Amino acid sequence: MKVVIINTSERIGGAAVAANRLMHALRMTGVDVKMLVRDKQTNDGQVISVNDTFAKRLLNRFRFLWERGIIFLNKKCKRENLFKLSIADTGVDLSKMSLIKEADIIHLHWINQGFLSIRDIEELEKLGKPIVWTMHDMWPFTGICHHARECDNYQRRCGHCFFLDSTKERDLSEKVFSEKKELFEYSGFTFVGCSKWLTALAQKSNLLLGKEIVAIPNPIDMELFYPMGKRSSREELNLPSDKQLLLFGALNVTDKRKGIEYLVKALDYLREINPQLYKNMGLVVFGQVKDEIKNLFSVPVYPMGYLDDSEKIVTLYNAVDLFVTSSLEENLPNTIMEAMTCGTPCVGFNIGGIPEMIEHKKNGYVAEYMSAEDLAQGLDWVLNNSGKDELRYNCMEKVKKEYASAIIAGKYIALYQRLLKKPE
Repeated sequence: MKVVIINTSERIGGAAVAANRLMHALRMTGVDVKMLVRDKQTNDGQVISVNDTFAKRLLNRFRFLWERGIIFLNKKCKRENLFKLSIADTGVDLSKMSLIKEADIIHLHWINQGFLSIRDIEELEKLGKPIVWTMHDMWPFTGICHHARECDNYQRRCGHCFFLDSTKERDLSEKVFSEKKELFEYSGFTFVGCSKWLTALAQKSNLLLGKEIVAIPNPIDMELFYPMGKRSSREELNLPSDKQLLLFGALNVTDKRKGIEYLVKALDYLREINPQLYKNMGLVVFGQVKDEIKNLFSVPVYPMGYLDDSEKIVTLYNAVDLFVTSSLEENLPNTIMEAMTCGTPCVGFNIGGIPEMIEHKKNGYVAEYMSAEDLAQGLDWVLNNSGKDELRYNCMEKVKKEYASAIIAGKYIALYQRLLKKPE
C-alpha cells in the first residue's frame, strides 16, 4: 500500500507537525508513505517539495500573494483577519506527478495559502483513487473561514460573511462554498476530524451531507516525548530551580486567538487568591515572543524563542510545573499532547478538542470558556495539588491509550484498507 500525504508545509504549523508525525507513524508500521509539500524544512528524502526550482518558488509566492490580494480586496482593503480566510483560488496541479499516479491512497491535510486550489483537488479526485482528508480546522466544510466562531451559516449556505463585513447573500464566501459543494457533490472523499468536536461540527455542514466523517486524533511519538528529571531540565535551560514555572506558547503568542489577555488577568486573579504562590511563580514563554510581552506580566518572564530542536522542546516540557493554554480557538493542540506525554499537567479553556484531552481534575483542569477567574482557579488547583505524581501518571496514561503513534497509525491503516476494498 502506497500513501502520499499532502500538506502545505512539512514542519511549520500544527497541521504540518501532525501530518509529519503521521507519516513517521505509518512508516514505522511498514507502510510505503511519502509527504508532498510546498514548503520543505528538512533533508528527509521521503518529503518531496513542489518548490524545487527558483522559478517554481517565485510562482508559488505569486500564488500566495494573489490569493491574499483577492481576500484583501473583498475585505474592503482591511488587513484584520486576513489570514483567517482562504479561498483556494490558485495552486499547483499535482495530478500528473508520478508520486501521485503511483499512490494507492491520497491523503490531504492542510492545503491552503496557494498550495492547492479547488480545481487542483478536483483533478486529484478525477484519478479515481481513495482520497482521505484530515481536517485540522473548519475550512474544508465552510466557505472561506478556518474557524467560524459563532456563525453557523455553513450549516446551510455561506454568505453575509462577518469576516468580510458583508451584507450580501452572494459574496466571496458563498462563491467558494458553491465551488466546494460542486466538488463534493458526487465525490468519494472520506473526511477525518482530529477531534470529536471538529467531527461533530463537520457533520452539521451542508457541504458534507451524506459524506463519511470519522474522528481520528493526531499521533505522538512516546519515544521522542518522555518524562525526565525536572531539576536537570531546568539546569540545562538555565531556568530557576526555586520557582513554580508555568509554560505558555504558540507560533505567535500575541495572536489574539491565543487569548494572552486572559492569561494576564488570570495571573492577576491568582495574586489575589494565593499571593504566596504568585510570589513564587515564573512564566516560561516559547514561540514568536515580542519584547513587550514582558511588560504584560508582573511575574518574571523567561522567553525561550522559537524552538525547532525536539530534544530541547522535550527538556522544556519537563522543566515546568504545568502547561497553560488560554486559546480561544483550538482543535486538538499538539502542545497539550506533547506536555502530557512528558507527564506535565495542562490547564486550558473548555473549547474545541481541549476537554477531550484534559480530563478535568484527573490529568489537569478545564476552565470555563473565557473566564480568567476560572483559569486562575485551574492554575491554583494544579500547582497546589498534593497528588502531583498521580497527575503526571494520568497524563501519560491518557496519551498512551489514545494518542500513541502505533494506535493512530493502526486506525488510519484500517481506514485505508477498507477504502481500497470498496467496490468501484
